Amino acid sequence: MTLGVGQILLGVISSMGAKLAIATVFVAPAIVAGYHATHGIAKHMMPSETWQIVFSVIGAIAVGVAAFLRVAGMAAADHSGRNMVQA
Repeated sequence: MTLGVGQILLGVISSMGAKLAIATVFVAPAIVAGYHATHGIAKHMMPSETWQIVFSVIGAIAVGVAAFLRVAGMAAADHSGRNMVQA
């Protein structure tokens, strides 16, 4: 439901600042999840806490960029109806 509301808002709102705020609502939790997922893997792979954090931050950035690109793709999607399933 949240994703649907976000897609509607991204399609209706024309202000770039508002669209960026909506994207941030979706991207911020993805960044946190990416950090913790990468950190969990890094803890098992390397003993150095410094490198664990370095790889965790890299993982958070990668997941954040991927999430932002997905949300930006939703905002820029063609709404002509060509990709909709027709009964």
